[in-house]
Amino acid sequence: MTSGIVTLVLLVVFLGIVFWAWSGKRKADFDAAARIPLEDRDPDHSGGAKP
Repeated sequence: MTSGIVTLVLLVVFLGIVFWAWSGKRKADFDAAARIPLEDRDPDHSGGAKP
């Protein structure tokens, strides 16, 4: 009985996270986070090791 309740609670939490992540109002935040690795924030950095 307890394991069934725990499973149900975890399923509800999982579905809540999925709906939160796929909600339309979060799209702009996730798009901005996806671009972070591609942004050039340090123009002096050559990308390689210094001699």
